[in-house]
Amino acid sequence: MLHGRPICLRMQSFAALLERLVLTPSRNAKLQLITDYLRHTPDPSRGWAIAAITGDLDIASVKPAALRELVKDRTDPVLFALSYDYVGDLAETISLIWPQRPGANRAPALNEIVETLTESTKAQGLLLVEGWLDALDSAGRWALLKLVTGGLRIGVSARLARQALADFGKVDVSEIEELWHGLSPPYLDLLAWLEGRAPKPVASALAPFRLPMLAHPLLDKSERIADADIDPNLISPADFAAEWKWDGVRVQLAADNGVRRLYTRNGDDISKAFPDILEAADFNAALDGELLIRSPIGGVASFNELQQRLNRKTVTPKQMAERPAFLRAYDIMQENGEDLRPLPFARRRKRLERFIVTLNNPRIDLSPLVRFEDAIGLQDLRRNPPTPEIEGLMLKRWDAPYVAGRPAGQWYKWKRDPHLIDAVLMYAQRGHGKRSGLYSDFTFGVWRTLKDEAGEPREELTPVGKAYFGFTDEELTLLDKYVRENERDRYGPVRTVTANKDQGLVLEVAFEGLQRSPRHRSGLAMRFPRIHRIRWDKPSAEADRIETLEAMLER
Repeated sequence: MLHGRPICLRMQSFAALLERLVLTPSRNAKLQLITDYLRHTPDPSRGWAIAAITGDLDIASVKPAALRELVKDRTDPVLFALSYDYVGDLAETISLIWPQRPGANRAPALNEIVETLTESTKAQGLLLVEGWLDALDSAGRWALLKLVTGGLRIGVSARLARQALADFGKVDVSEIEELWHGLSPPYLDLLAWLEGRAPKPVASALAPFRLPMLAHPLLDKSERIADADIDPNLISPADFAAEWKWDGVRVQLAADNGVRRLYTRNGDDISKAFPDILEAADFNAALDGELLIRSPIGGVASFNELQQRLNRKTVTPKQMAERPAFLRAYDIMQENGEDLRPLPFARRRKRLERFIVTLNNPRIDLSPLVRFEDAIGLQDLRRNPPTPEIEGLMLKRWDAPYVAGRPAGQWYKWKRDPHLIDAVLMYAQRGHGKRSGLYSDFTFGVWRTLKDEAGEPREELTPVGKAYFGFTDEELTLLDKYVRENERDRYGPVRTVTANKDQGLVLEVAFEGLQRSPRHRSGLAMRFPRIHRIRWDKPSAEADRIETLEAMLER
């Protein structure tokens, strides 16, 4: 028993870490929690914990569907279904409802769980998990299930976890980033270096990820609150270059001695989903740009088309032919072993122009510079871009080096004003993690005229979008209360609320773009919808109509 106690505590410390991360909103406090965990947890458990948090841990022997069947064998299936419906999170539901059997074995260590399940079949893995659920308390069961299913949802990105590693070792996070894709869990060599017990691991990964340079928003005078903000009227062509800000995904294409990788801005490797882009990377360089889909007429397709190819583990030739991807290059960070990031943007731009011309590949083109005379002309360009796939403008100082992070006063993004409509709340669903007890996912609709069976016109709400952010914690509490007090029907985890011409809650919804979508009942899909305001004062009958959105789309 004495041998088992510290092992149990190591698993419980992982459970405590996850729980505190979920309940801690502050970024700096989350960083401190992870660094404290790294400091007090031995190898290899701490390395496996980091792999779980960054999403680099894949346990194939246990699947959520098998866990559902497992818990149904231990409990009343109806009770489980009702509990799952109320809680809204599988791991949390099982951890709370699981009936332990007396005489359970000792609680496992974190590394024991990972290493044993990695070598197990699905049948063996499920038996192991069943025994561990008996041995752990509710917090430990929750952590175990989050670990094996990979669905942590604790408000920590992979980048934040890597920042915590950098803080732990008192090194710059760029050193971690450029090593990361050559490392494997449980990161023993990395942790030894961060503790000063071993030399820095050799950067074994060719075509590494490099931290991107990011922009500050350019705001009107009434909205500026920080020293880093700049008056748009001070932007001049002598100091700044202007480019269009395209509605795609910011990526980094790196190629090094035959090794080719495509990264998101957060360092996630999405190479497998875009082999057509990798095929074009016949060079030794690292490019910063926007991942886009070519439209049938040669322009840029909507973001909705790009979404059909994102998050795929594999892609078929047909999918590539129907939605051909290309990279619109913004910058060049490295070429033939030379680090170009210290150069000013004006010199990097010339290098990039020469590089794209020499490459001569339609899969990689150059982001054009936008000519302007003064701030007034720039404002007109921002408000009236030549195509709806443009979100606004990027403004870059000619003398700015490429600096990782968001340096003050160097790059600015000046986005178009969002579209706004008034819609009526129709459906609500509970959130996940710390929101699992609150209705926080809201579907909204607008009015349209249809004909009934007798050919008579009738008004009904048609769903046009779903939003789960844009409101404060206080507003979320009020929205949750409204759903509970106005619930009409239940369809699994979804609640319908009363919504008609006489009664309903109007939400002012902001969104960045609109496109046709046959997958949606309304035939339309919004880009980045969020709740801009709650219109407690507005009658539901005065919400917008589908014709309003159709007119926006035509414009």
